[in-house]
Amino acid sequence: MNRANQPAVFLDRDGTINEDLHYLHEPEKLILCPGAGEGLQMLGQAGYALIVVTNQSGVGRGYFPLEAVHAVNERLSEILKPWDVEILAYYIAPEKPDAPSFGRKPKPDFLFQARDRFGLSLKDSFIIGDKRVDLETGWNAGLRESILVRTGKGRREEERDPSLAKRAHICDNLGQAARYILSLGSGA
Repeated sequence: MNRANQPAVFLDRDGTINEDLHYLHEPEKLILCPGAGEGLQMLGQAGYALIVVTNQSGVGRGYFPLEAVHAVNERLSEILKPWDVEILAYYIAPEKPDAPSFGRKPKPDFLFQARDRFGLSLKDSFIIGDKRVDLETGWNAGLRESILVRTGKGRREEERDPSLAKRAHICDNLGQAARYILSLGSGA
C-alpha cells in the first residue's frame, strides 16, 4: 500500500487500547478497554495508519525487561485480529521519566520518525490517549487534533485540569473517539 501522505492515528497503549494494570508486563493479563477493538477496526477500515506510541518506564525502573513489553505488544496484535486490525508499528520509550530519552512522550520524535518511515501526513493525523502527556505529544507534533479518552487515567486527568477540553476533544473511550474522527470527514 502506498502510504504517501496517509493520515495516522497515534495511540497510547495502557489505559487507551487496553486496561491500565499498572506496569503491565504479563501478556496473559492484557484486557482490551471497552470499544477499543471496534474503534480500531473503524479507523483501519477508513484508511488510517494505526501506530502505538507508549512510555514504558517499568523497563527503566528495572521492574521488567524490554522483552516483556514486546510480548505484551504481540499479544495485543493477536487479540485485535478478530477485528482485522493491523498496528503498523509500536514505538516504545523504556526510560524512566528523569532519564534521557529519544522519544518519551511528550516529545514528538517518535511521531516524526513514523512520518518519515511511512510517509505519513501529521497535519491530518490524530493522537488518542488517557493522559495529558499524550495530548501534548500531539500538540508538539502539529497533529490535526489530540483526543483524551476517559478510560485509564483520562477521567482523572480531565477532573484535574478542566482546561484540557479547550485544546483537546474528550471522549468516553476509543470507540467513541473513532466515531468522532470519522465524523470530521476528509480522512484517508
